[in-house]
Amino acid sequence: MNKLKSAELNNRILKSYRPLDRKTLESLRNYYRIELTYSSNAIEGNSLTESETKIVIEDGLTIEGKPLRDVYEATGHAKAYDYLYKILDKKKLLEEDILTFHRLFYQQIDADKAGRYRAVPVFISGSSYAVTPPQKIASEVKSFFKWYNANESKMHPVKLAALAHQKFVFIHPFIDGNGRVARLLMNLSLLRNDYTIAIIPSLLRQQYISLLEKAHTDNIKFIDFIADSVINTQNDLIRLLKESGGVKQSNGVINNDNETHIGGVKNRKTEMLELIKKYPGINTPAISKQLNLSLRTAQRVLKQLVEQGAVHFKGAPKTGGYFLTSQD
Repeated sequence: MNKLKSAELNNRILKSYRPLDRKTLESLRNYYRIELTYSSNAIEGNSLTESETKIVIEDGLTIEGKPLRDVYEATGHAKAYDYLYKILDKKKLLEEDILTFHRLFYQQIDADKAGRYRAVPVFISGSSYAVTPPQKIASEVKSFFKWYNANESKMHPVKLAALAHQKFVFIHPFIDGNGRVARLLMNLSLLRNDYTIAIIPSLLRQQYISLLEKAHTDNIKFIDFIADSVINTQNDLIRLLKESGGVKQSNGVINNDNETHIGGVKNRKTEMLELIKKYPGINTPAISKQLNLSLRTAQRVLKQLVEQGAVHFKGAPKTGGYFLTSQD
């Protein structure tokens, strides 16, 4: 099935569970505040773990031995994420919105450059393509928003979000932080059009960057990659809603056991990817034992990772094991 169609079908299933109560929506929003901040920063080389990111954002603490910049990136991204929800219902997106995203994200890192377009040429390491020169940035950004607002009601929401991400990165208007603003913009677009947030795991960084580079000449695989990210989030939410009876708990809070907690499936995927990265060729029973999961749960999560294209099985059924796709 076409991936955009799959995302559309999943979206219909999720809509059937609405309306969700206020506390459930708040739980989801807070969960993705941490998850998106962690993953988006990790893609750019931030050294904070997911649990450290949570401590920094929720408790306002620094982490011993970690660069202060990494802490500022976490708190700044969380502020930009919060702003995202303030502009969901705007009739049109404007240039001021991405300037605000960048200002909130970059303020503690370099206040003089926060929310301002770069005045110097830049080159993306490893890319064969030039980005927009400084003197053309303002006009290119204006053209971008003209394109976006003209297409928001016409284009498939997932394709629109992927193309918005791609086009913005190709402009590269800021001295730093372009990728994070692009991913915030992408998720703003998805949420504005009633889709779930797309999380790009940092372990898929090389695939993500490679497809974004190839999108200069053919963006179909990049759009599919973003669609996969949306579908993975949707599948996790659908599973959660089914397991917890629609999340309509008496206290309005998501169940907190291992199988139905909102972070459960996503965290198991992350742990599994990290384990396979550390032990290439590891088999299912070993993964099950290392992560203290039932064999059935380990098989289910591995199946999802294979379908996502993050891992693959190599070797005979009884003696083979799993490898990250990026390890080939």
